[in-house]
Amino acid sequence: MIQLTKLNGKTFSLNALYIETVESFPDTTITLTNGRKYIVKETEEEVRKRVTEFYRTIQVLSNPHLRGDEDEE
Repeated sequence: MIQLTKLNGKTFSLNALYIETVESFPDTTITLTNGRKYIVKETEEEVRKRVTEFYRTIQVLSNPHLRGDEDEE
């Protein structure tokens, strides 16, 4: 889960595995795989960093093929 801030200042946790897109309109809008949208105070880059760290924490990025390391066996 990643912690984010709604525009009204309330924080919430979001399961990053369900994020489909992150866009700036200019507000950062996160669309989940079920179509639900969240508008947050964090920048698109900050959301990306938090998602990447979350993936590392749960070891999604530990698989060399998912990381893009083609020569690892």
